Amino acid sequence: MNSRTIANGILRAIGIVLGILLFVYFLYIIQSVIVYIIIAGILSLIARPIILFLRRKLKFPNTIAVIFTMALMLGLLTGLIVMFIPLVAEQGKSLSLLEVDKLQQNVQQIFSQTTAYFSSKGIDVLSELKEVDFMSQFKEIPNLLNSVLGAVGSLSVGLFSVLFISFFFMKDSQLLKKGIMTIIPNQTEGRFSKSLETINDLLSRYFIGLLFQITILFVLYTIILLSFDIQNGVVIAFLCALLNLIPYVGPIIGAVIMFVLSMTSNIGLDFQTQILSTSLWIMFWYLIAQFIDNFVSQPLIFSKTTKSHPLEIFLIIIIGGLLFGVIGMITAVPLYTALKVILKEFLSDNKIVKSITKDI
Repeated sequence: MNSRTIANGILRAIGIVLGILLFVYFLYIIQSVIVYIIIAGILSLIARPIILFLRRKLKFPNTIAVIFTMALMLGLLTGLIVMFIPLVAEQGKSLSLLEVDKLQQNVQQIFSQTTAYFSSKGIDVLSELKEVDFMSQFKEIPNLLNSVLGAVGSLSVGLFSVLFISFFFMKDSQLLKKGIMTIIPNQTEGRFSKSLETINDLLSRYFIGLLFQITILFVLYTIILLSFDIQNGVVIAFLCALLNLIPYVGPIIGAVIMFVLSMTSNIGLDFQTQILSTSLWIMFWYLIAQFIDNFVSQPLIFSKTTKSHPLEIFLIIIIGGLLFGVIGMITAVPLYTALKVILKEFLSDNKIVKSITKDI
């Protein structure tokens, strides 16, 4: 081996590394587009059973079935937004400039009751508040407003992009598959195509399972909140149920929201005997609902839809969260399911692969 061959090998290796780095950088630049495609793919998987039902049972033409399904999904999205308007309006009443006196009275009343309650427990709330630097927080308000405006603009572009991409994914269910197959080597096309069909079926059932989970929690939360006469209980229940899409972290956020909104719904009542006790009872039943979800609903739904053991799902979600945060937790199960299908197709003789894919 002469020096020229070695030099060519080094240059070739450098070129490959640079090519990989450029490709990764390109993916980083277009990460928003990738996110839009992923969301559109998920929506098309959720919509797939509806479209098939309209085409096979009701004999709708494919395009009409897709348009009807998208209109249904947009109607649900609009309904969700309309549902939250009363909640936002109710919580924002006390902040209205037209009700400054009522706001001052309510804040003073609940602050006095809170201070009296904690003082009886030996906790000096005023001294603790003095140590908090509020002015440093107010300096961040302009940056927060700019971020909110930027987020609204990005959300509008993102929503249009997702809807546009989703329409074509729903209209041609093979479109995404064809795009993936263009980068797959010819000798593995058949096996990879088979894997994609299995992945498509499993993920469709998985996302439908998520809808069942949210529905069960929504019903339980609604019963809890309406039993305690909480204003806008249905809307609060739906919001907290949606937060369960974020594994482990979402239920904690939902608990905080439910606790705070249940307290603000009872402003004007006695703090210790009514406001606090009602909120604590709501939290107790919230924990019961979470217990039912974690030990009954989730194992039954996810083990059936993803063909994975509940312990597998738990570990994969934790690993995804440690590696990629909240996004990793949300996407861990579908990505793991897809990986299992591919491993079974190409490494079916491996002992570990056999163990984790025996139910697929």
